[in-house]
Amino acid sequence: MITHIQGRLVEKNPTDVVIDCNGVGYFINISLHTFSELPSSENVKLFTHLLVREDAHILYGFSSVAEREIFRLLISVSGVGASIARTMLSSLAPEQVLDAISQNDIATIQSVKGIGAKTAQRVVLDLKDKILKVYGLSSISIGSSNTNKNEALSALETLGFNRKLAEKICDKIVQENPQASVEMIIKQALKNL
Repeated sequence: MITHIQGRLVEKNPTDVVIDCNGVGYFINISLHTFSELPSSENVKLFTHLLVREDAHILYGFSSVAEREIFRLLISVSGVGASIARTMLSSLAPEQVLDAISQNDIATIQSVKGIGAKTAQRVVLDLKDKILKVYGLSSISIGSSNTNKNEALSALETLGFNRKLAEKICDKIVQENPQASVEMIIKQALKNL
């Protein structure tokens, strides 16, 4: 229903913010990761998820679309509510959550307060295939240049190249040069395709 909110940051706390959007103040629950990503300037944009319950409408905000999608995946797991998902995204960076799930790292997931062994196993069991499919990850660790690689991969796919082949070449380029920009990855990939 509400996909993002952009406005003036009125109040900023580690667990929530208030954003004034054309005279209406929105109270938005956030993770510590989003809190650390918030700019110091007054104008902010958060991607949101509206949770509608019988007794409340609760708005959750995220600094990136990727973090919001991970949150949505987490709350789809039986036994993981919005508060546990937010705690997980506060304890671990979104990339760490993806890594832990894609690599069956139950210990990392269980290290989050409020998650026991069974819930951690359920998270991995329910989400591993979705994450590997949605994010196009192999079971290999994803690096910080994952965003650049994904953008380059999208561009190559748009140009008509086979996704699997392009992904192998992009992975190789990123392994050799983890700090490669999107343009650099695309140029190198085009030479090898």
